[in-house]
Amino acid sequence: MANDRTKARLCARIQERAAYCLQFELNDPRSTFLTITRVEISDDLSIATLHWSVLGDAAERTKATHMLEHANGFIQRQVGSVLAMRRTPRLRWMYDDSLQQAADLDALIRKAREHDREVNPDLDSKPEAE
Repeated sequence: MANDRTKARLCARIQERAAYCLQFELNDPRSTFLTITRVEISDDLSIATLHWSVLGDAAERTKATHMLEHANGFIQRQVGSVLAMRRTPRLRWMYDDSLQQAADLDALIRKAREHDREVNPDLDSKPEAE
């Protein structure tokens, strides 16, 4: 079992190399607007889970999913070439919907504030209590 500092260093290196590979080394048009948001590695360093998001709708997400499945071996070899490890962790890809959840929550907050302004127009003119 690796310590937390080693795991954090490996996660950062895996994220950096995989992102570089997606941006510059893959000649696949489906890899545009794809972002690796974070990397988690198992305690035994055998599996690295790469969380990703893509700008666009469900169709863009599906295209990116197929591209990542297809390019997984290539990306794993590229990541393995920069890690000083006996065995390269197996890469797993997981869609990260936290950005979508944040956008939905922001929209709900804006809608609630607009509703509050309609109900009580003087609400914005009052100074906030400290």
